[in-house]
Amino acid sequence: MKRPTAIIAALGFALVAVIPAQGAPKTATEFELARAFMVEHEIAAAGVKNPRVLDSARTTPRHEFMPISERGSAYLDMALPIGDGQTISPPFIVAYMTEQLDPQPTDTVLEIGTGSGYQAAILSPLVKEVYSIEIVKRLGEQAARTLKRLGYKNVHTRVGDGFQGWPEAAPFDKIIVTCSPEEVPQALIDQLREGGRMIVPVGQRYQQTLYLFEKQEGKLKSIALLPTLFVPMTGKAEDNRVVKPDPANPELYNGSFELSEKGLPVGWHYQRQLTLIDDVRAPEGEHFVTFRNKEPGRGAQALQGLAIDGRLVHEIELSARVRGTAVRPGPGTHDVARMLIVFYDEDRRQLAADFLGPWTGTFDWRKVDERFKVPPKAREANVFLGLCGATGELSLDDVRLTPVKTK
Repeated sequence: MKRPTAIIAALGFALVAVIPAQGAPKTATEFELARAFMVEHEIAAAGVKNPRVLDSARTTPRHEFMPISERGSAYLDMALPIGDGQTISPPFIVAYMTEQLDPQPTDTVLEIGTGSGYQAAILSPLVKEVYSIEIVKRLGEQAARTLKRLGYKNVHTRVGDGFQGWPEAAPFDKIIVTCSPEEVPQALIDQLREGGRMIVPVGQRYQQTLYLFEKQEGKLKSIALLPTLFVPMTGKAEDNRVVKPDPANPELYNGSFELSEKGLPVGWHYQRQLTLIDDVRAPEGEHFVTFRNKEPGRGAQALQGLAIDGRLVHEIELSARVRGTAVRPGPGTHDVARMLIVFYDEDRRQLAADFLGPWTGTFDWRKVDERFKVPPKAREANVFLGLCGATGELSLDDVRLTPVKTK
């Protein structure tokens, strides 16, 4: 079952809820309506409370920071490709990270990973100055042009390796890193002022935790916030990475949900309306996850990324234990309960999508499995699971991805 566009509906509200007659927004008014809907239902509803951050999200035109081909999806809460293997982060994550920084009007902020320029634009009205570094020359130059065209006069950009920071503009009151290193670069620690805050997704390529750091007596004190998934910090940070992905042997991490932190299953990202259940009667181990949703079309899912090389792995099997209570499809064609895998090429362009399901009704625990072909150009994949816009209650356990051995 190939569904090349299924990922769009799997991750966000259907835009038909905003502008039913026209589908994806095309005019300034339609974009504004879609943006307001996104802020209310995907950012504020997910827990961001800072009114200044919410106001910035309402007034920042995310679609202007994206390729024309992706603008119809600009106000869905999802990462989207911007070229050169990079993505624009989901709006909730941008707003959440901004709120955690506690931006003040007097702050000077350093951003590592300009990307499209959207995060810098969100910060711009909230702080005094933003300094942003992008290692990919084309993206850095394009972001600079977009920010200038849109009038963000307090954002300063440069092309370079963020591993080194921006020493001439230091010290910084706040630092935000929108790509993932294995460890926080020492240069960034040195350039953060005493008492300053830094937010960084730290960890392995596909298993990261978003940390909030505060500098006290020259050292960082950390608070783990939530599991997340960012593109890697390239350049020297990537050269120094110790644990690297194994695309010849793809697998899902913590598919039985036995490992948790702060009541959330580790290894699963962008969790929406998910509860980790502790129950010795679980099909596998003593834990499983349950998604609950009462609002048709609203996201209730989690995802995990992994490396997979279609030249080395030609077929995979997806399997899971699943249970449902009063599960009903949502308003959109793809608003259905399922487990979805989306394959990407080396530039993070979507190649194909397959899924287990859809599931409806009320049913006890059962095992589901199916085999799928891996596109030869695939270099990574995302696995999504949950209600994905459907309503009711869906539980999953023993979630697996297994390469099929060729004879």
